[in-house]
Amino acid sequence: MTTAHTHDHPNTHPQAAGEMRGAALALLNSLDASQKAAISFSYYDGERIFWYYPPLNRHGLTLRDMNEDQRKLAYALMATGLTEDSNRKAQLIIEHEAVLGPLEQEQGRVTWDRNPLLYSWTIFGDPGDDSAPWGWRVEGHHVSLHYSVWGDRVLSMTPFFFGANPAEVRKGPKEGLRILGDSQDIALELMDSLDAGQKGRAMIYDEAPADIITFNASRASLPKEEGLPASAMSGVQREMLMALASEYVTRIRSDLAEEKLTALREGGLEKIHLAWGGPIDRTQPHYYRLHGGDFVVEYDNRQNGANHIHSVLRDVSNDFASDVMRDHLLMYHIL
Repeated sequence: MTTAHTHDHPNTHPQAAGEMRGAALALLNSLDASQKAAISFSYYDGERIFWYYPPLNRHGLTLRDMNEDQRKLAYALMATGLTEDSNRKAQLIIEHEAVLGPLEQEQGRVTWDRNPLLYSWTIFGDPGDDSAPWGWRVEGHHVSLHYSVWGDRVLSMTPFFFGANPAEVRKGPKEGLRILGDSQDIALELMDSLDAGQKGRAMIYDEAPADIITFNASRASLPKEEGLPASAMSGVQREMLMALASEYVTRIRSDLAEEKLTALREGGLEKIHLAWGGPIDRTQPHYYRLHGGDFVVEYDNRQNGANHIHSVLRDVSNDFASDVMRDHLLMYHIL
C-alpha cells in the first residue's frame, strides 16, 4: 500500500498536510539524538491513542527540554492545526499555569509544579514518508491536541480538548480573563431562550457530573442522544445551537473545520441534541453536551466553585483516525 486511498475519502487538504509536514520536519531536524528519541514513536504505538488532560508526567519532548529556537519550532507545529484565535487560546491556557500556581499556593494546596514548560510534543511515524500515516500531539494540563496525516490528507483532528482553571481570573494582572468564555456564554444564552417545556427536555441531570462523561477514553462511549433535539427548537434557537457547535469546530484550522461545519449545515445540525446538567447559572456547577451521531461536544464546569472548565470535541468513529485506519486494516498492526 503506497499511498492513501483518496477515492475512499475524497477530501484532501494539501495545504494543511503540507504545512504540518514541513513544521514537524523542521522541529525534528532541530533536535539532537536524545531529544529525537523522546519525541518519536511509531504511528502504531498504543501511546498514540492514550490522552489525558490533568497535570501529569507525559511521554514526548517537553518545552523544558528544548532550547528557545526549538520551542519556537514546536509552537509553529501547534499553530498548523489551529486558527489564529485558537492558537492564542492554547498559548493562554499554557501560560495560565502561572496564574494557577500562586492561587494554589495561597490556598495551601500545591500538588504539581505549575510550569508552562511542562507541555509535551510527540510525533508518531515519519512525517517525511508519504506512503504511511503519521501524526502529532501537543499535550499538557488542559490542552490535548491530536492530528493524523497521510499524504495530502489530514485524517483526524480529534479528540480536541481545551480547559481553563480559573475559568475567570478574579484578581491579579489578568483579572477578568475568561479564555473559554464564549463556550459558557453562548450555552447559557441558548438555555435562557428555551421555554419551560424545552428546558424540561434539555435537563438530563439535576447536578453537573464530576467531569466530562467521555473522560479520556480512546473511543468516546455515550448513551443514545439525550436532551432536546434541534428539531424541537425555533429557528433562532437553532442558530444559537449552530453558533455553540461552531465554537468548538472552529478551534480547528479553517480549511479542516469547514468540512465539519458543512456537514452540520447540511443536515447534521438536525440530529444534534442539547443536554444540560445543573442550574442554568454560571455561578453554579453546570454541564452540557451536544450529541448527534459521531459529533460530540462536552463541557463541564463544576470544580473550584464552578470556575474550572473542561471542554472537548470528539468524533466518535474517527478520533485518532480510527475509522480511516480500520478501512485500511491498519489497526490490525497493533492488535
